[in-house]
Amino acid sequence: MNIEEDILRVNEAVEAKATFIEQIRKELSEKIVGQSYMIDRLLIGLLSNGHVLLEGVPGLAKTLTIKSLAQSVHGQFSRIQFTPDLLPADVIGTMIYNQPKNEFSVRKGPIFANFVLADEINRAPAKVQSALLEAMQEKQVTIGDKSYKIDEPFLVLATQNPLEQEGTYALPEAQVDRFMLKVIVGYPSKKEEQIIIRQQTQGKQNTSVNAVVTLDEIREARELVDQIYMDEKIEKYILDIVFATRYPEQYGLDALKPFISYGGSPRASINMALAGKAHAFMQQRGYVIPEDIKAICKDVLRHRIGITYEAEAENITSENIIDDILKTVQVP
Repeated sequence: MNIEEDILRVNEAVEAKATFIEQIRKELSEKIVGQSYMIDRLLIGLLSNGHVLLEGVPGLAKTLTIKSLAQSVHGQFSRIQFTPDLLPADVIGTMIYNQPKNEFSVRKGPIFANFVLADEINRAPAKVQSALLEAMQEKQVTIGDKSYKIDEPFLVLATQNPLEQEGTYALPEAQVDRFMLKVIVGYPSKKEEQIIIRQQTQGKQNTSVNAVVTLDEIREARELVDQIYMDEKIEKYILDIVFATRYPEQYGLDALKPFISYGGSPRASINMALAGKAHAFMQQRGYVIPEDIKAICKDVLRHRIGITYEAEAENITSENIIDDILKTVQVP
């Protein structure tokens, strides 16, 4: 079978399979006003088996959106409110002594769910954050001397508040890198906020979300996302973007070098390819185009580029650096 026939076959399969994306969007839009960008990024995480970090001020429906998505997918949902006194056992579980049987038994923690909402993740100390690392990367948890697999799909959807610094602990780079996407959640528009006011003050808010897709259908969709065609030119485009964050001088971006302390890791390249495929799937396409990569580039890279004190002094963010790279790197 040649490449053209292969792409055509995958394209037809994607068109038939991707219809549930619109159903989920429609179901969530009845409960959540606006925030379509956040919903789409959560769906990309779901389709490409990646964890998502949401950053935004309180009251932007981050928790509500994650909970509603879990309901629409008929998945098991658990919420962990991170606090400074939380212990690793509160997240992953622990060994409990059973007196009548004279033995220890395992009590699994809330991490054993399809959707785990880590609310205000930056409020927990390093011990708890490191307890999440194995679960996020290996999809398993070690309790005592045994490891326990977590059922697929497994997504950690974490929120953090960028305003408050008291009683918070910055996430270590090793943990931040395990989040496929970091999504900045913005305010709704004036028109959207007017609808929110009406819903909340007139008792019109819809409380239930119908399950429109099963976990098996999500697993099938993930297999199909893996088959989406990515040309060698697109792969090279991804590598050029990531390598420009590490060696900007090789791409004629000498001015950026003093502002970057470290660039994207190989996970950045892998996740950009996976998220690009998921984005193509959501557009009902069986192949990836440069626009897919551009659409998800900031979400994949913004938390993977370290900026120097010099950049902070000049109010240059990782997003400014990504903008400059996208303008310079040649598009296939």
